[in-house]
Amino acid sequence: MYSFLGKCGVLLWGLLLGHTAWAADERPECGRPLTLALHVHGLLYSAELDAGIDKDFAEALAQRSGCNIQVSVLPRARIWQLIESGALDFSMSGIASEERNTYAAFAWYFSNKYYLLVNKSSNVQKLSDFEDQPGLKLGAIRSFRYSSTANRMVDKLVQAGRVSYASGLEPLYQVLALGRIQGMVIEPFDVGDVEARRIKDTTHTIEFNDPPVPHGLIISKKSIPSAEIAKWMAVVQSLRNDGTVLRIFEKYFPPALAREMVVF
Repeated sequence: MYSFLGKCGVLLWGLLLGHTAWAADERPECGRPLTLALHVHGLLYSAELDAGIDKDFAEALAQRSGCNIQVSVLPRARIWQLIESGALDFSMSGIASEERNTYAAFAWYFSNKYYLLVNKSSNVQKLSDFEDQPGLKLGAIRSFRYSSTANRMVDKLVQAGRVSYASGLEPLYQVLALGRIQGMVIEPFDVGDVEARRIKDTTHTIEFNDPPVPHGLIISKKSIPSAEIAKWMAVVQSLRNDGTVLRIFEKYFPPALAREMVVF
């Protein structure tokens, strides 16, 4: 019996060593420090708290890959420029578009729906109400894209000169409270911000009737070779498979909503 168990133990240890060696071979190349930029966006990242979903995910990504990932915080528009030029390796929570697919790859780790947050005084009950009233203005952040219906609405209002841009959510909340804009597009990460800024009582949300939009790790095709991109995608998938991503989201959302966003 002892001999049999001993042989099984040796076999199991050999399998574990083989798996470890295989995993090491499949890890991304870490020959240089890699760069990753976060952007300030509600529960995704708060500069004030230096905390958020994307920061937690970036830390998990560095630990799982074994790479030195240098993290910074930049405006979203600047991030896309640097990803395209190859001056930045990664960013977080990106959504794809035809243009972005030419210079970036995406490793999905969550998906969510979009909502129109409107001031109750505007008497908007459905999306068309907002579009049909020329006096209503929408607030937006430059370079942000949303779901298909939201993108169509934003693009239409841009053409009509009815979009006011800001550098982030905080300025948009301020001008919404002041009545300089009457609506803005938000995501589940922004709900906490809405409540914290005490504009919940004066606003309500209207859902865009689109499927959830995948968000992922943004990988620069110019700075990361295609073979390495595949490895980074595998790292992200491993973080999804073992529940790491779900545990991160459960820190910030009720369990049912967290699961809805990361299991897709």
